Formats: sequence, structure tokens, C-alpha cells
Amino acid sequence: MSENIHAGHRNRLREEIVAADISEPRPPVKLLEMLLFYDTPQKDTSKMAHDLINTFGSFAGVLEADIDDIVNVSGITRNSASLIKLMLPMLRTYTLEKYTFTDTLKTHSEIGQYLFAKYFAINRECLSMLCLNRLGKVLSFEVVMTGNVDSVGLSVRDIVSKAIKSNATAVVIAHNHPGGIALPSSQDVIVTRQLKKALNSISVELLDHIIISSEDYVSMALSNEFGDIFGE
Repeated sequence: MSENIHAGHRNRLREEIVAADISEPRPPVKLLEMLLFYDTPQKDTSKMAHDLINTFGSFAGVLEADIDDIVNVSGITRNSASLIKLMLPMLRTYTLEKYTFTDTLKTHSEIGQYLFAKYFAINRECLSMLCLNRLGKVLSFEVVMTGNVDSVGLSVRDIVSKAIKSNATAVVIAHNHPGGIALPSSQDVIVTRQLKKALNSISVELLDHIIISSEDYVSMALSNEFGDIFGE
């Protein structure tokens, strides 16, 4: 009898979630509950879903948690934790395919949106460089360092070398502030000036330095406060 009860509940929840549209967001706990169906037969996955959110504070916190910490929640197997951890790479791939429409970027807005999609759900700090040719065609995108640019030494020589290797005529630097706001720090400004000078020496233009948070991004080149750097 209990199997039939579970089966009926699960079928109803599947239909409810699949039928929902953008105006009917599903409660995060129900999404987790349904996800756990696929590795947890004949158990109350609702309680497990509530325990996960209570442990990590939010749906996002669950997806971003370390797999070993997820396994420590009562009832969660390694397979279930792996299924949960699969969600962020899937969402990131979806976002990149959905919002990266072209391999040619002609405006600061297009560049910002491209990079914002690249950083979707990245919860560690990293600095990247985007290399473009004179027509705005994307030649390469690469993470050149991880960690806070205030505390990790940035190799300007490496960036110059990568720009030459890509045969770039223009470069855009980007880095993120996970859990913070998309505002440049004083160190960000210093790094930007250093890179501008170094790239100018090899006739490569530094088009922009994009600062990215989980919710938005800021273009230093379009900011009245920092625009002089890019006009030098």
C-alpha cells in the first residue's frame, strides 16, 4: 500500500512541475524532492529535500555545496549527491547555448552578456581573458587565474603571451565577485591600468574590464569613472 501512495504522490508532483510555466514557479523544496525520486525509490524524499535546504540555507546553497557535505545529510547517497551536483553544469551549458548567439561581438553590451553567461553559477573567484580579432570575432576565451585579484599575483606577461598566441587585436578582461557586488575595487583599477599599458606595447587594445556578480555586471570602459583608462 505504501508503494502505491508514494507512486501516486510522485506522479502528481511530476505532472505539477512539468505543467508549470514561468508564471508558476515551483517551490525549491519540491524541485529537490522530485530530483531525489530518481535515486531514492520508496522513501520520503520530501523530508530529505527539506533537510538539504535547512542544512545549506537555500536551493542555490544545495547546488553549490561540496559533494561530501551533501552526502552527510541523512538519507542522501553518493548517487543522489552526484545527481544534485550535475545540475549546475547542465544549467551553465543551457545558459551558454541560449544566450550566446554569435561568435562575433561588436558592442560592449554583447561582450558583457557573453561574459555574464560564461560566469553563470561560478562560485569561485576567477579572472578570464577574451581575445578578439579586428572584426570582433571570438578567437579564444580562457580563465587565466583563480582567486581574489587582490591577493593572487596576476602575471601580466602571461596575458600578453596569450594575446600574442591567439593573434588577437583586442582583449577583454573579466573577473567575478561571488556573493558580492559588481563594483571595481582599487586593486581592479590598478590591474586594469597595468594590463592596458602592457597590451598597448604589443599593439593590442584592451577593450574593457568586466566585473561580474551573480546578478549583474559592470563595464569599466562604459563607466564615467574609469573610461579614461581605455581612452589612454
